[in-house]
Amino acid sequence: MSLTIAPRPSGILTDDAREELARAVLQLETVSLAARIAGMVGAPVEALRSRLPAGVQSMLDGAVRKALASAMQAALKASPSANPTPFPTAWFHRGLAAATGAAGGALGLPGTLVELPVSTTLLLRQIAAIAAEHGEDLADPLVAAECLKVFALGGRDARDDAAESGYFAVRVALAEALKGAIGKGVAGMLLPGFLGPIAARFGGPVALKISAQAAPLIGAAGGAAINIAFLEHFRGVAQGHFTVRRLERLHGTDAVKTAYEAIAATRDARFMA
Repeated sequence: MSLTIAPRPSGILTDDAREELARAVLQLETVSLAARIAGMVGAPVEALRSRLPAGVQSMLDGAVRKALASAMQAALKASPSANPTPFPTAWFHRGLAAATGAAGGALGLPGTLVELPVSTTLLLRQIAAIAAEHGEDLADPLVAAECLKVFALGGRDARDDAAESGYFAVRVALAEALKGAIGKGVAGMLLPGFLGPIAARFGGPVALKISAQAAPLIGAAGGAAINIAFLEHFRGVAQGHFTVRRLERLHGTDAVKTAYEAIAATRDARFMA
């Protein structure tokens, strides 16, 4: 007599999917970049935030927007995994990030502003490679937009209201900003209505990065280390984001969101205990 195994009801996550989702929650809800950079420089986070000259802070939004726009145009044209070396792609990108960070750190504030579009392009190429690994079609403008969203998701601040800065809350806000841009190709997604919210959130980590790299004694080695920390942070956020999207395609958006929020709530309760 053979046993018939009933199919798993639609919308119920497998144990493996829950394990993947738990890792994604850790990657998306642990806002550690500011503390990591502050620890590398040896200065409190608030000191780094306030150290940039007023003139630099006022021009930062425009610089970030330009960096994102140029990155979008350059990073997704070629294969994101293009790699002329025998080393793994992730290490190739780490090497490039270290090189640009070293140049920026050696040249101080002017150097960090000059290398910002380059390092942002490297970040977007790595994000796009991760998206492709999770089955995303990079030729789809919507997927290109999802790659850009990682900059906003990775720029959330632990000081923000959790109800407004949680992973799904930010996704909803960005989806609203994206309405009307799709259908006009990649250039359409660079409209201020969509790029603005991303630049606003990405600007926080960029300000910390610039402030840290412009420190008087940071030098080339420190600049390289900061760029690698920056890269690893956004790589983790990209892994989490595209894991969630892949699981949504397999199990449904509502099921994944419910499970995600339950995992996040359990995690928060452990930290508060």
